Amino acid sequence: MATYIMLASFTDQGIRNVKDTIKRAEAFKDLAKDSGATVKDIYWTLGQYDVVAIADAPDEMTMTALGLALGKSGNVRTQTLRAFSQADMNTILAKVV
Repeated sequence: MATYIMLASFTDQGIRNVKDTIKRAEAFKDLAKDSGATVKDIYWTLGQYDVVAIADAPDEMTMTALGLALGKSGNVRTQTLRAFSQADMNTILAKVV
């Protein structure tokens, strides 16, 4: 499974209903599970992004579909990053010529 970091910012709708953010996070975890992904952690943050989620998914298509389904709710806008572990980087660097 590949690891992804999802950065999310509340939309106007999302901040108006901020008291539901915990419930929405649980619904996101269920949606991810139904999609074949696993949400490892969710953090609420200060700064440019309001929420950071760390998820594992079998491929980019699964993660893209999950991000689109989340965005469809209208509560957040997301940016998703592919993340590489130290073991992944060892493999990648071994291929650098």
